[in-house]
Amino acid sequence: MDTLELLVWLIPLPPLLAFLIILLVTRGNKLLSDIVAVAAILGTWGLSLTVFFNAISTEHLGEHPLRAAFTWLPLGESVETSFQIGAMVDPLTAVMLFFVPLTASMIFIYSTGYMATGHYWTEIKGGHGHDDHAGEEGDDHGHEMVVDSAGRNLVRFDATAWKARFMALIALFASGMLLLSVADNLLLLFIGWEIMGFCSYALIGFWHNRVYPNQPKRITPMFAGIKAFMTTRVADVIMLLGIAWLYSYTGTLSFREIMYNEAMLHALESSAFPNIVALSTLTVGGVIGLLLFAGAVGKSAQFPLHTWLPDAMEGPTPVSAMIHAATMVSAGVYMIIRMYPIISTGFHGHGFTPTMQIVAGIGAFTALFSATIAVAQRDIKKVLAYSTISQLGYMVAAVGIGAYVAAAFHLMTHAIFKALLFMGSGSVIHAVEHGEEHAHHHGHHFPIDFDAQDMFNMGGLWKRIPVTAWTFLIGGLALSGFPLVTAGFWSKDEILADAFAHAPAVFVVLAIAAFLTAFYTMRQIGLTFAGEPRTHAAEEATQTDWRMNLPLIILAFFAITAGFVGVHQDFPVLGRLLGENPFHHFVGGALLEHPETLAFSFTPLILSIVIALSGLLVGWLIYVRKPLAAGQEDPLKKLLGPIHTLLENKYYMDELYDWAVIRPSMWFAEKFVYLFIDRGIIDGILHFIARSVEWMAFRNKDFDTHVINGGADQVVEGIGGLSDSFKYVQSGRVQQYLAVAVAGLLMLVGVFVWTLFLR
Repeated sequence: MDTLELLVWLIPLPPLLAFLIILLVTRGNKLLSDIVAVAAILGTWGLSLTVFFNAISTEHLGEHPLRAAFTWLPLGESVETSFQIGAMVDPLTAVMLFFVPLTASMIFIYSTGYMATGHYWTEIKGGHGHDDHAGEEGDDHGHEMVVDSAGRNLVRFDATAWKARFMALIALFASGMLLLSVADNLLLLFIGWEIMGFCSYALIGFWHNRVYPNQPKRITPMFAGIKAFMTTRVADVIMLLGIAWLYSYTGTLSFREIMYNEAMLHALESSAFPNIVALSTLTVGGVIGLLLFAGAVGKSAQFPLHTWLPDAMEGPTPVSAMIHAATMVSAGVYMIIRMYPIISTGFHGHGFTPTMQIVAGIGAFTALFSATIAVAQRDIKKVLAYSTISQLGYMVAAVGIGAYVAAAFHLMTHAIFKALLFMGSGSVIHAVEHGEEHAHHHGHHFPIDFDAQDMFNMGGLWKRIPVTAWTFLIGGLALSGFPLVTAGFWSKDEILADAFAHAPAVFVVLAIAAFLTAFYTMRQIGLTFAGEPRTHAAEEATQTDWRMNLPLIILAFFAITAGFVGVHQDFPVLGRLLGENPFHHFVGGALLEHPETLAFSFTPLILSIVIALSGLLVGWLIYVRKPLAAGQEDPLKKLLGPIHTLLENKYYMDELYDWAVIRPSMWFAEKFVYLFIDRGIIDGILHFIARSVEWMAFRNKDFDTHVINGGADQVVEGIGGLSDSFKYVQSGRVQQYLAVAVAGLLMLVGVFVWTLFLR
């Protein structure tokens, strides 16, 4: 193993060590924990950049990746049957090593500022908090106490409590994603996958004792974390079945041994169900690909398992940024790009396979479905959450139509500008919360259910927090695909161009979603920054922490420049200046067959530009040209009427799942499993055994009394009687003892004389 291969193994290590050090050593010191976590992620970023620059300078990296493997699990006496596990850097991994440590580093730095202040409401029961951790890291319940409309006793809780634990968990989160990124096989990838599953649960529910005044039915962080964990577990079990089937069929889980093995890929084209006529066209690889894709549907929040991601916004904003940019949802798309040769088994350049059609259909539908919901949301973070689901749908659809390089390109750029947008939204929320506190001190009173994340409580923030405003605008334009000067334009245009050339129906759906994306992005910018403040909290909003501003500036730079690595070589002027499309040429070498570069066409390019600018223009006309005044209703509500209510309530998908899945499951658990199986069968058997033993014990008590106890008593009494009889021998008189001794001696003499003379 040479030095570079060793560095690949070391990449996930610093955040993992930071997690252990913080929990075991520095958890009582917030400042020291911050330093440990930030130093660890910066060290990982340095290692990643070293490996990245070596990787992009290596010729034919796809054919000869950096790889270091060892025998992990012996499966028999022969070494050849041992399971190999290792780290690998090929072109796709190199891309991950560029943007994952970059975004994670910015989020870690941002977190040290964001988690420094803040409060939220928690319930007091029996004189103690809902979850009492008194004394841990200086927790403080504060002094402000209220009773809400539901009759709950609430108190303001210090949101910075357990900050050291927070830094430990996001360090483990980053380590899991980095492990997944450098894994050379599906099993190691799955280990990193599940580490992130735990971290997402712990971090989404980080403020697990938080409640919302006057909103007893609103989901809390604790239940949001459980929802995320349970939803993704459903998908992960299906994915695990795919991993098991793939291993049983191929005898390996190594990416290289499968993706670079023509014979194995050809074998996967055999029918999965040859005896079932209706399913005979499904190949083994195609079915395995669908099982693996199910894991991505859960992890990357695609329909119908998308409902956990918007509720995941209940966690601290740095967690939202980690989930949407550096970890979690990016992992799902990365996995299906990595497994593209299996998903596309049987595809030879024309006629999409059933598996590819399903993948493309779910991706395109999710992109449009989520975009429609985003246009009616009020919460600044939930708009971005539905935007993420929609953009991930673009990537999934791209994989489904064979444009996996375009999917990887958009994965990279989206991670950068979505991290920027989420941290920008956190900066806005932070500023409004501070504004609320300042306004409160100046005599302005706010309802206890004042929501600092509601965009209708904002407005006029451009002058109050200009750094956040400008960087958020750059991120929003990148998300919208503003032409030529944003990274999002180049990556999204690549997907639209591929869809236009190979899947017109997918193109139409994605084009409509692109229009809506531009519209709701400008709506968000208008409601947040334009016009005059609509509340006293917005009037007093301030935010000057450099730890929050610096990451925004750095990511804004990449949100503009990162897209130029993927400009088509035939694009007018820029294509000639930048030369051959470096991203397509580099990432295309990750698989056995290099994909052909799509011929340049002005038609999808012009359509993409028109769609993005039209959406931005409509949003500007409604929300920026005439900014909303305080108390004014959303103009979209008047335009759409009942449809707006449907979109605002997310098509009632949560209510549908509650009615169709959760309530029947709870009824089944309570009425059937608990009452019939647990109480009736299991408890019945145990009670029968107990009563039988009890009956046997009572029936045999005479034996115990008379034989066991009686026999023992008789022995004791006999010994006692003997002792009573012999006790008189010990009289204590010397003369008596002497007489007995003499008598005994005479008896012995008599016996001796008789035996010697008289016999």
